[in-house]
Amino acid sequence: MIKILFVCYGNICRSTMAESVMTHLVKTHHCSDQFLIASAATSREEIGNPPHHGTVNKLKQLGIPLVPHRAIQMKKEDLEKYDFLIGMDDENIRHMERICGKRSDKIRKLLEFTSSGASVADPWFTGDFDKTYEDVSAGCQALLEYLKKKDQI
Repeated sequence: MIKILFVCYGNICRSTMAESVMTHLVKTHHCSDQFLIASAATSREEIGNPPHHGTVNKLKQLGIPLVPHRAIQMKKEDLEKYDFLIGMDDENIRHMERICGKRSDKIRKLLEFTSSGASVADPWFTGDFDKTYEDVSAGCQALLEYLKKKDQI
């Protein structure tokens, strides 16, 4: 079982989108039984809130099912629970390392799995859920390819 936790600041936009996209992706590749996929926030601001309407609308437009979700905060114990803790940007990574109390090879930025290594566009500030989806989709597909090459699936 490959356990992945996607993480962003509030857990209502990017990480929720990544959780839904990756869940859909592994289902379409007929390997969902090999994964545990979840998402969390580095902050407490949105705890208990549903996904942002922009994320909901973008996924609906594309026919990607939204996973049932309420925002939660990442915990130190998640470092032991998950194989991959995937942040969306450098700030997320810094906060994830602070929460975990250390650096770890398990903590990665989503677009590191692509050739760019850039940050996933934050629609909270831009309102551009199309760009966020492009980044999330590219990152999730690259992560799945990475896992295939490592013979983990």
